[in-house]
Amino acid sequence: MFKNNFIRLLRNQNASTFSSASGEHTHVIVGAGSAGCVLANRLTENPNNRVLLLEAGPKDRVLNSLLLSWKIHMPAALTYNLCNSKYNWYYNTTPQKHVNNRIMYWPRGRVWGGSSSLNAMVYIRGHAFDYDRWVSEGAKGWSYDEVLPYFKKAQTHELGEDTYRGGNGPLHVSVGTQENPLFQAFLKAGQEAGYPLTSDMNGFQQEGVGKMDMTVHEGKRWSTASAYLRPALNRPNLHTEVNCLANKVLFDGLNAIGVEYIQSGTVKQVFASSEVILCGGAINSPQLLMLSGLGDADDLKKLDIPTVAHLPGVGQNLQDHLELYVQHKCKKPITLYSAQQPFNMVKIGLEWLTKQTGLGASSHLCAGGFIRSKGGLTHPDIQFHFLPSQVIDHGRKASECHAFQVHVGSLRATSKGWLKLQSRDPNVHPIIEPNYLETESDRWELRESVKLTREIFQQPAFDEFRGEEFQPGKQIQSDDELDAFVREKCDSAYHPSCTCKMGSTDDPMAVVDPQLKVIGVNNLRVVDASVMPSVVSGNLNAPTIMIAEKAADIIEEKEPMCLPNTPVYIPQNVENQR
Repeated sequence: MFKNNFIRLLRNQNASTFSSASGEHTHVIVGAGSAGCVLANRLTENPNNRVLLLEAGPKDRVLNSLLLSWKIHMPAALTYNLCNSKYNWYYNTTPQKHVNNRIMYWPRGRVWGGSSSLNAMVYIRGHAFDYDRWVSEGAKGWSYDEVLPYFKKAQTHELGEDTYRGGNGPLHVSVGTQENPLFQAFLKAGQEAGYPLTSDMNGFQQEGVGKMDMTVHEGKRWSTASAYLRPALNRPNLHTEVNCLANKVLFDGLNAIGVEYIQSGTVKQVFASSEVILCGGAINSPQLLMLSGLGDADDLKKLDIPTVAHLPGVGQNLQDHLELYVQHKCKKPITLYSAQQPFNMVKIGLEWLTKQTGLGASSHLCAGGFIRSKGGLTHPDIQFHFLPSQVIDHGRKASECHAFQVHVGSLRATSKGWLKLQSRDPNVHPIIEPNYLETESDRWELRESVKLTREIFQQPAFDEFRGEEFQPGKQIQSDDELDAFVREKCDSAYHPSCTCKMGSTDDPMAVVDPQLKVIGVNNLRVVDASVMPSVVSGNLNAPTIMIAEKAADIIEEKEPMCLPNTPVYIPQNVENQR
């Protein structure tokens, strides 16, 4: 009763200065991305909840038209949104001292669907042992057996339900098409090099080479906006606002009661009778926490931000995946280079717009793999994405010839970074310091990644296709030369995470507890990739959706699901496993 009276009093006091969105809300969700769309759907399944979803960017469709919004919904058009700021926060890091002082480019989604509307649509869950590791890091209740049901709940896999795949969820997942003979060459070469073939890298056996699952449905990108948000828009208990930048969480003492945001130059306040939930991702969620007075007290004081709760872990523990491109010219004109010529692009675009078929209906990252850099590891630490094309500067430069490449990178780097505010202005991007390649073990892993990729490309399966290696290039052979290549060419795989670490309440660097409640305050949760205690071994979109599915059950106080003793592949001889 006191809280509701306080909210009414605050509204009356600020009526002349602030305008409020109409209606009473039980939950205010900040961020309509990979997690926020899931929560908006699941929480409004309960008619007693009244949810407001705030998004800093625009809707993912213009007048619900594929023609006007093709850059998002055509899978093959993914690089367009990575190269401009219309739907993209367009972040950059500080100069990286271990990477030739390069400033690294970090695209992140700023649109309905968030980064699921910009990403390469690769559906990878990570390894089972990642989630068991989370439990050892303080995330009680987040073991593999306890998260697998939520991966399944989210998913409808085109091959049907089994022990690992879901068959009745909003997120449609398909197997990447394998029509280009280069995909089969990669899978065969991987086996020739001694790696196993896996039929489902999201199932019993992640390890090995195999086909990739994709969040593509009926030829269109299947983002969380398509999967979760749009089916819920007609519910009377869901309200959405776009183009509104959250400024701070509003508090009554230690109780979160609402959100202040800026829309069309007007400052507005909205209030939640139950909870405020931040779903901004690994950059925006810690930024908003700090703007709201939750973070390291000394850092907040420097910017004259009153401290609500001293949480030194906010923005710390930043983790990402680095990757490299190993590229070969192709001796046969079968790559996507032909498709990238203007006349062919028009034909491909028209086919996609009219039928959602053809080369426009795939992101073409249809094969990949997970391997070990050395014996004795509990699970793979190197990931491959194979592409029958050439990517230059995140796709910001056009391909130059018929070529194929592997995106290869390490999965569990030991170097960790941080982000901090540089201004009280929410429009000013935070300082992003990923601290790439600080440790020798991280440098060794990327060097080894190049060697292992070269070995695969030299297998007989590629003999009829393999032309000159032009990246790194045959002149790059010694460890020193490979290290120099890594420093010059490594880039983010776009997997920032772990900046609002989940852990036990006695962990001084934990930001949220295993119920995803922000430690030290009330009625405030964070639900997105920032809560990962440590980065998972793979792409982050599927795990982020899982986190939101599980969070919805936690918020609704439902009995947590569990699939105990689910089998997981372990090699017969870990020490000698390739």
